[in-house]
This record gives sequence, structure tokens and C-alpha cells, in this order.
Amino acid sequence: MAATSTSPLFSLSSLSASLPSPTRLPSSLSLRALSPRARLSASLPFASPHGGCGAWAATSTSSAGKLRRRGLEVVCEATTGRRPDSVAKRERQNEKHRIRNHARKAEMRTRMKKVFRALEKLRKKADAQPEEIIEIEKMIAEAYKAIDKTVQVGALHRNTGNHRKSRLARRKKAIEILRGWYVPNAEPVAAT
Repeated sequence: MAATSTSPLFSLSSLSASLPSPTRLPSSLSLRALSPRARLSASLPFASPHGGCGAWAATSTSSAGKLRRRGLEVVCEATTGRRPDSVAKRERQNEKHRIRNHARKAEMRTRMKKVFRALEKLRKKADAQPEEIIEIEKMIAEAYKAIDKTVQVGALHRNTGNHRKSRLARRKKAIEILRGWYVPNAEPVAAT
């Protein structure tokens, strides 16, 4: 059995010239999708017994004694570059994040409630002093810090965090105005 050796480097024109007819190309090529790999089988008219790394199949004799050509089989991985996200994994992560975010949100709400209770107590107190607001300002700073941490980790939207900080500041400002500790600037009179 004499087989001619061909170089693994070949041109498309030499390949198409060696094929019998372009109309028979679909019958000689078949693509079978197998999960998770795709196999491409092609019956090509060239063969090499030596074959670079075993890529080319040699011709063999059948039981009838005739020469039969084996096809070239190319196996390639059909991936998108990254593994698909698992639904179960996503659910596990969501549960972990929900618990962690709940702790952050609870801390933020607790600190806000402490400020609101202290401001309400100060509003109802008959003999309140301006120095008492300093302690409340420290609690407001702690509440701001908790809100900022919650926003930073993504458990709370930035606009919602700003709205909550604004609520604290407005409530404090309202108590200061009520007590007379803060006098808002009079509107400037337009010169006519």
C-alpha cells in the first residue's frame, strides 16, 4: 500500500481542486452538535499515514480488499469564553447578600431612630439648653456614617441615602428654629 505524504500546510484552492465536485460538498461534510462539544467530520480525498500528531487518518483496506478513505475528524470546544451562571449559585449568593445587607440596613435604621427620639425629647423638654444639641449632632454624624456605609456596599441606592440624611438634617434644623437657637437669614431685599 503506497500512500503519498502531504504537508499539513495546504491552501484552500488545492483542497477545493482535489474535491470531485462543489455540489457534493454538503454530502461530504457533516456537523453533529454533541453536548458540550461539537464534532466536525469531513471525508477528504487526501490522507497521510504519518500524519502530524495523528491528525490525518490513513487509508485502509476493507474486508472486500478495496481501498477506503477515512475522514478527518476535528473536535473543537464550543464555549462562549466563560461558564454559564448557575441559578442555584445565584440564589445562594443572593441569600448571603440579603443577610449581610439586612444587618447594614438595621444599623442605619437604629441610628436614625435614636436621633429622631432624641430630637423629639429635646422638642418636648421645657428647659432645653443649646449645648444639648451637640450630643445630638454626634448621633447624627454616626447615623450619616451608617447611611454612607450602607450606600457604599450597594444595599441602599445613593439617592435614598441622601434623602435619609436630608431628613435628619431638616428635623434638627426645625428643632433649632423652634427653640430660637437658629434664625434663618432674612431674604435679601431687591434694590429698586
